[in-house]
Amino acid sequence: MLRPKPNPLRFAVLLLSGLVALGCAEAMEARARQVTTVDFESAAVGELPASFSTAVTGDGGPAAWRVVDDAGTPSAGKVLAQTSTDRTFFRFPLCVYEGLAATDVEVSVRFKPVSGTVDQAVGLVARYRDKDLYDVVRANALEQNVGLYKVEQGKRRQFAGVDVKVPAKEWQALTLEVKGTHFRLFLSDTLLFGVDDRTFSDAGKVGLWTKADSVTYFDDLTVKTSEAR
Repeated sequence: MLRPKPNPLRFAVLLLSGLVALGCAEAMEARARQVTTVDFESAAVGELPASFSTAVTGDGGPAAWRVVDDAGTPSAGKVLAQTSTDRTFFRFPLCVYEGLAATDVEVSVRFKPVSGTVDQAVGLVARYRDKDLYDVVRANALEQNVGLYKVEQGKRRQFAGVDVKVPAKEWQALTLEVKGTHFRLFLSDTLLFGVDDRTFSDAGKVGLWTKADSVTYFDDLTVKTSEAR
């Protein structure tokens, strides 16, 4: 039985059509995904940047979030700093970005642990509803670890973590990805772990977090989501 000969032209057309369709799909996905980056360069030194609010989970005095100059940052400019040194152990200063709310989100930030005797902590918050209800990933330069917590009714509970080097007084990057029930944590672009948790499913804001007397610098807060509201 004679078999039809392959048609190179037809194959090329099909291949080209597939590549075009794939490219269009990727372009549509990229357009649908909203990317917001806050670098604090337009903010006034000594002030809280526009589109941010502050709060404190737990006890102790108020937080002190303000823009400062730091020539050592990768952008060689302004950064957002938490500068209060209240040593209350169960005290978690928050700086919440008011520009969007989402359920599925990727949030990242550059950070530098500057000082602290009780703690030297840096955190990223997602699905923030109020100061007593949110998810947070925390990196600790004193304990040399990274942990993932849920805060519910003002009480913090860890549900994942890993021991890892978190240098003090050095700029690094922390990333939290949340999609459905799945969380992924990155430190300086290295995946530390992935874990599932079903506690929170509602949309919420994102933000920055510290603990006790941690003086911490932040820069280049970046938020990626396709469902901002």
